[in-house]
Amino acid sequence: MTTCAHLTDAGVPQPQTTQGCQDCLRDGNTDWVHLRLCLTCGHVGCCDSSPYRHATAHFHESGHPVIRSFEAGQSWRWCYVDQMLG
Repeated sequence: MTTCAHLTDAGVPQPQTTQGCQDCLRDGNTDWVHLRLCLTCGHVGCCDSSPYRHATAHFHESGHPVIRSFEAGQSWRWCYVDQMLG
């Protein structure tokens, strides 16, 4: 089984907000689908099924490799660099 060092080394930062996608909130949008938490800095962004895809945009802007679901009852993580679920 292949492992991903990004997933292994990912932190558990405090979310920058618990109110929703912080970029959508900043821009006055409320139409996100699911939320993702950056495990480097705590940025909360909307998923790729959402119109603005802020979680992926954050990865491209910051290079922070790992997110986790920020939905109740979900604990999966995703590494953008290695395209691996953890």
